[in-house]
Amino acid sequence: MSAILIVLISAVLFFTAYLTYGRYIAGKLGLDPSRKTPAHELQDGVDYVPAKAPVLLGHHFASIAGAGPIVGPIFAAAFGWLPVLLWIVIGGIFIGAVHDFSSLVASLRHRGLSIGEVIEEQIGPRGKFFFLIFAWSALVLVAAVFTIIVAKTFVSVPSAGTSSILFIILALIFGVSVYNRGVSLLPASVIGVILLFGCLLIGLKFPLNLSYNTWVFLLLGYIFVASVTPVWVLLQPRDYLNSFLLYAVLIAAVTGLFISAPKIKGDLFYGFHVDSLGYLFPVLFVTVACGAISGFHSMVASGTTAKQLDRESDAKLIGYGGMLIESLLAVIALLTAVVMVRSEYLAQIQEAGPVAVFSTGVGSFMTSLGIPFAVGSSFVALAVSAFALTSLDTATRLGRFALQELFSAKASSGFKHTLNTNRFLATFITVGVSALMVFSGSGMAIWPIFGSANQLLAALAFLAIAVWMVRQGKSARFAFYPMIFMFAVTVTALWQLIFKNFQKGDFVLSTVGTLLLILAVFLAIEGFRSVKLRKRTPSHVKVE
Repeated sequence: MSAILIVLISAVLFFTAYLTYGRYIAGKLGLDPSRKTPAHELQDGVDYVPAKAPVLLGHHFASIAGAGPIVGPIFAAAFGWLPVLLWIVIGGIFIGAVHDFSSLVASLRHRGLSIGEVIEEQIGPRGKFFFLIFAWSALVLVAAVFTIIVAKTFVSVPSAGTSSILFIILALIFGVSVYNRGVSLLPASVIGVILLFGCLLIGLKFPLNLSYNTWVFLLLGYIFVASVTPVWVLLQPRDYLNSFLLYAVLIAAVTGLFISAPKIKGDLFYGFHVDSLGYLFPVLFVTVACGAISGFHSMVASGTTAKQLDRESDAKLIGYGGMLIESLLAVIALLTAVVMVRSEYLAQIQEAGPVAVFSTGVGSFMTSLGIPFAVGSSFVALAVSAFALTSLDTATRLGRFALQELFSAKASSGFKHTLNTNRFLATFITVGVSALMVFSGSGMAIWPIFGSANQLLAALAFLAIAVWMVRQGKSARFAFYPMIFMFAVTVTALWQLIFKNFQKGDFVLSTVGTLLLILAVFLAIEGFRSVKLRKRTPSHVKVE
């Protein structure tokens, strides 16, 4: 089968879904372009700042599109390309995009507050407490997983390490120039993009060969600094410039695919059980992870995006549309794995890892455009590491927020007050626990736990949305059925992972999995109890 046909069918289905099912969900959520958004109503020039739809889409997409939609599908390709493709397309349209869209709107209707705050208002303080512990734990896993991925990428593609360091310096200069020196955005963007590609060329000339552990320590130090630094200094300019990288990769990959027209050589369906992963259900769904649905997106949508939305009508493009673009990226990632025969795929993923599979695949597609393979593969590796660094930035900062909120106290002194008010201490604890996970010896065995926690976080976000809709007297079926499915998938996966890791003697991962499972069960009980007790009771929350 032709890879071009798969891309075309997927793109048509995504676009059709955006026009049809996206409009249906928008109607259920009651979007009103004339309603004042929190960005306008609570504008403070710091967090609540209106942004035009294309700008906010770039910021939002750069934040959510880490290495997840690339790594997950490539790992899952071991089951065969058909089940992975079906889950990416069906899951992205009916579950992932709905999750992101509805999380964004729920936050909009709660003054741009986080999903944790929505849970507190709709379910109660205990629900918020359980959710924040779970969210912080999941974010620690995100940071650990992407630290491992980026470090391995820099070891296998040393030029990407050099380019990424230069890119960080460029983002700092860009941020200071635009926000402090009054440089206009357009010329700054043009120069920034030119210099961005200059970073790539310098990286090719001067690759930085460091050990895996050295890169890990450097990355842990970086995410600590990035989490405590004002957002305009580094994260905002990085996200903005990252969006150009991402669009360039997508355009180059799709164009190269159409010109080179590679054939699918991998298996259509290998079997219901794969030695390296386990059984198709539930492992496929938690392995693909961000390519179909990601609970991390609800934290981003409600953590930053909702505070910047200019008009409610923009939520469909940014929430629903942004996830569909990510699903298309996941389809391309899958193709880079299955244009190889199975033996070559298995050897490459074991030796170099999934990011190398993706950069090698897209780099080979780009040769049809006249771009040398070394340049193309290095460019893609830089782009993926940039996405992963953005996820590291965002996850660490959100983890710090969750930890500070978890230990909020009215007392004017004491450890809780210090942790709540001291961003350095909260970041140190978050990064420290992530480091323990990285050096636990589990390696990428963390990925299934991360995938399960991430998808379970999505189920909990759906729970909050369903309770919110029910308490307004509206139908919540579009959130309720995905919630049930995601709970079934992730709880089953966690049980299997707990048992598997316990048998292997990996007590760190088995303990983490057990704690996550207990927290999720407690929160689910709180949510269903809230629906039962308040289903016919008008919400005390003012919904405008």
